[in-house]
Formats: sequence, structure tokens, C-alpha cells
Amino acid sequence: TGECGLRGGLVHCHNVDPAVIDQMYKLASISLCSNVLGQALMASVVTDPPKDGPSWESFEGTRRMVHEQLRRKAQRVTEKLNTIDGISCQPIEGAMYAFPRVTIKGYVVKKAISLATPADQIYCLEMVDRTGIVTVPGSGFGQKPGTFHFRMTILPDEETLEKVLQDIETFHKQHAEGWFQ
Repeated sequence: TGECGLRGGLVHCHNVDPAVIDQMYKLASISLCSNVLGQALMASVVTDPPKDGPSWESFEGTRRMVHEQLRRKAQRVTEKLNTIDGISCQPIEGAMYAFPRVTIKGYVVKKAISLATPADQIYCLEMVDRTGIVTVPGSGFGQKPGTFHFRMTILPDEETLEKVLQDIETFHKQHAEGWFQ
């Protein structure tokens, strides 16, 4: 039991009142035991290697590769979700999540009414039960009343993401009829 590895955090404040930043600094400073290893880790994460250093070329190549993969996955997820009848997705730009709008019908709507639960919450719970795909209901994000959404990540590797998208399509096509076992 227990965690392995290192954990760290970073807060970036933009357009925040200096008095608020002073209070945040005060809160962060009350820790009696500073975690030097964690601080060193975060410093290395937020500081690029020197451009004339031996690791710059590898760093820059990896950064470009990761950005290109994220761009491809964002485009693929948007395109695929928009081919599914009853799902529409705005282009994913600058995030690692898709937030598609979904038309929910039939069995899921009836179950949501009977449980007095948002339909997109039932939809997401059914999706995880039936496919193993974890999504987050849009009702938790203050969506426009009468609309339904879910949030999904685009971070899985491209092969896994293709399977996820296919499973979402199959699930969505079947959801209205229900899964009476």
C-alpha cells in the first residue's frame, strides 16, 4: 500500500490581486518540512534545459513529437465524434479533453427520470458499466439546461483512442433501446 514516485504541484496566477497572492504565499510557507526533492522535481519540470546543453535536442524533439500527437488526437476525436449520429463536438483546441454534446433518448432518459438523476450522469455510468470507458457528465460543469454533454480525455495512445471512439459509437447507437439482461 502507499504511493510510489514523486508528486508536485504548480500554481500559475495571472490577473490575480497581489493581496491574494500574498495570502497564498503565506499558506504555502507554513509547512515546517519543505520537500526539497519535490521542489527540485518541479524546478526541472518548469525549466527547459539550456539550448546549448547536451539534452536540448532530445528535449525539443520530444516536445515537438508530443505536441504533434496531441494535435492529431484532438483532430481525430473531433472528427470521429462528429460522425456519430446524435453526438457533436466542437474542435478541441488547447486542451486534453473533448466535451461533446450528446442526444440522450429512451432507456437512459427513463432511468434518469426514475432516479431523479441528470440523464448525462446515467449515460456516463452506463458507459463505464458497459464499455469500461470513464467519462464525466456535463451536468457537473453547469451546461445549458436541456442539453447533455460528457467530458472525455484525448490522452490515451492513438491505438487505444481508436478503440475508445469505436466503443463510444457502439454504445451510443445502442443506448436508446437499453440493455435488458
